[in-house]
Amino acid sequence: MLIGGLQKLTLIDFPGKIACTVFTVGCNFRCHFCHNPELIDSKKFKLSEIIEEKNFFDFLDSRHGLLDGVCITGGEPTLYRDLPEFLKKIKALGFLVKLDTNGTNPEMLAALISEKLIDYIAMDVKTSLKKDLYEKVTGAAVDLENIKKSIALIAQSGLEHEFRTTIVPGLHAKEDILDLAEFIKGAKKYYLQQFRAGEKILNQEYKTVKPYPAEFLGDLKEEIKGFFEVCEVRD
Repeated sequence: MLIGGLQKLTLIDFPGKIACTVFTVGCNFRCHFCHNPELIDSKKFKLSEIIEEKNFFDFLDSRHGLLDGVCITGGEPTLYRDLPEFLKKIKALGFLVKLDTNGTNPEMLAALISEKLIDYIAMDVKTSLKKDLYEKVTGAAVDLENIKKSIALIAQSGLEHEFRTTIVPGLHAKEDILDLAEFIKGAKKYYLQQFRAGEKILNQEYKTVKPYPAEFLGDLKEEIKGFFEVCEVRD
């Protein structure tokens, strides 16, 4: 497990919990709007350090009574075969686990769920489940059957979960999100995430792209909110 970053305290990444966030190195997607580019392309974007597992667990052991859980994000954590062992160590210390994933490894998700190694799952569903659209957004080849399997696994897991989509002008149209919402309807939570441009972004062509107006996302939410227990816009 390569740890490329550690946020020692977060009040927002793990809903309802006080947590820390671990950032794993590497991803099989190249989403143009990724805001952790140093985890994806360390040659182009400087990665400050690799954190040794021992150092992370020493830190975690010192946070009993102060933290409720650990968020595992990336990059894409499910690329690591040793992820189950990593999570077992976290659980053995008495902490809850939230996993962020892009859903490309349903076999790993199934194993983690069956072994009760995660307590909350958040999956980034990139766009409508059409191969050309998905590959346009992710900048990579995509096996959509794996994405669909992961959606079903998460929705049926009985665990706290959410799906989310970052809405980017030029990559997402209203019809794409309506189509996706129809597919994942019945999920507990779905979040429409506002795109934010800036210098720290994987595809530099997107650093000056203007986000959709807040009204666009608000109107979109109104159209689909009946599909979910919770449907909100995140800035």
